[in-house]
Amino acid sequence: MATMLERNKNVKPTKKTYAEHAQDALYREVWEDVNNEKTVQFVKKYSRHILAGALAVLIVATAFQIGMRTYHANKVATAVAYETAIENVDANALAALADNASGATADLALFQSYLLDNDVTKLEQLAKSGNTRDFRDLAKLHIVGLQGDEMSASDVEKYLSDLDTDASPFCYTARLTIAQKYLSVGDKANADKWLDKIINDKNAPAVISGNAQMLR
Repeated sequence: MATMLERNKNVKPTKKTYAEHAQDALYREVWEDVNNEKTVQFVKKYSRHILAGALAVLIVATAFQIGMRTYHANKVATAVAYETAIENVDANALAALADNASGATADLALFQSYLLDNDVTKLEQLAKSGNTRDFRDLAKLHIVGLQGDEMSASDVEKYLSDLDTDASPFCYTARLTIAQKYLSVGDKANADKWLDKIINDKNAPAVISGNAQMLR
């Protein structure tokens, strides 16, 4: 290849002789031999480490595949068990499924088990230690609906205080429930406080906001 100086001087690069080409070929051969020898030495020196690393990768990959298959198999088994329990209207099977499942599936199974046998202890369990906020809050609302008459208005407010946040899907229902409880004991001042909180919230559902305005 012509150098920059040769191009600037319009000088043609000299052609290599046969001997020079032969010398270059020899250099390349020697270089390849040296590199091959270094590679062989490296592999010999670290063969145990290389083998161990390859086995580790293989084990991890295999374990991952087995884990994914087991995970999917468990999900399918849970779905089948849930469907069977619903078809058979089996509260006990749903409760057992709730103990063995996880996440929202366990919560749903436990809640539906309660709907079948009206066992309030299941609601209390769900309200206290449910896996998802949605079902914990739903259970609390149902408990107030069942036991609210025996609770004071301040107790109802305290019990549903965790629902008084936009993070809860039942926040507006909880606020209306608290207001209704205060109204039931004749405490209009506290009731109006909760009703105004609903009415002044532009994000409040129309039905709940309308109910709050009627009670106000």
